[in-house]
Amino acid sequence: MITDTEIDDAYATFERLREAIETVMVGHERVIRAVLISLLCRGNVLLEGVPGLGKTLLVRTLAAALGLRFSRIQFTPDLMPADIVGTDIITEEDGHRRFRFAPGPIFANIVLADEVNRATPKTQSALLEAMEERTVTVGSNTYELEEPYIVLATQNPIEMEGTYPLPEAQVDRFLLKANVPFPDLDELIEITTRNTDGEGIVLPGSVASAADVLTARRVVRAIPLAAGLRDYIARLVLATHPESEYAPGRVREYVEYGASPRAAIAMVMGAKAHAFLSGEPNVRPEDIEAVFHPALLHRIILNFRGEAEGVRIPDLLADVWEGVPIV
Repeated sequence: MITDTEIDDAYATFERLREAIETVMVGHERVIRAVLISLLCRGNVLLEGVPGLGKTLLVRTLAAALGLRFSRIQFTPDLMPADIVGTDIITEEDGHRRFRFAPGPIFANIVLADEVNRATPKTQSALLEAMEERTVTVGSNTYELEEPYIVLATQNPIEMEGTYPLPEAQVDRFLLKANVPFPDLDELIEITTRNTDGEGIVLPGSVASAADVLTARRVVRAIPLAAGLRDYIARLVLATHPESEYAPGRVREYVEYGASPRAAIAMVMGAKAHAFLSGEPNVRPEDIEAVFHPALLHRIILNFRGEAEGVRIPDLLADVWEGVPIV
């Protein structure tokens, strides 16, 4: 049973967290909200944008504001899975040699997978178990990861040189995908000011604890969702499948695979988290709208014709949104 005090405290905690992040970050309100929603939903988030837009700085700022263990993995073409998860090493104690597990950088609370699509698919797949089950298996041993745990991956646009497409199984494990836009004129001026005046960028101190995050997660799960809205979410996800009765014409024509059941879970939990961050006691249609694109954008796979004709997935999602009535 969630008490009113826990609800008020959780909301106040995430308000402090948002404000602490915004002392460093300029703009990117939607991106910041996507990160906070993923943290509240025990999910992971994929940040896409060209280099230099502050993706890495956002993750470092989040880690500083939470005061949790943080690790950064710089993905490169020569990175190996053992460099991420760790490996068994031989040690000598009391004249006896034995294997001891040396954990890799994936053993932290907040993991930054920087430029994740610059590594080969084999190396990218080393994240799969940790992202979904919150465990790491090396040999015959399975190790639990400490909660709260979140993977925040940055990705360069796939058209850039030296990138590999992410495996579908990995992409589906990201709760949300957030595109990081280029700043406008006023934001760009403020960015130069913060980085070049005084001491430059100073990361915030801790404003929340692991216990605060876990409590807020319980509060989010308790937020009610009307049966009609749950049905609406299910129909929206089904409408991304070309064989579905709910699919609009262009989805039937250009989509090979629609969104998985994880997309429906992401929309339900994301809408609850969005309502929580907005100070609302229950999920509203506008909460569903806020997470619709971030939850589905990376889960639609075009067929050959869609790829050849350069069809944009956001345009297909717009058809889905407009074609599926709320009642």
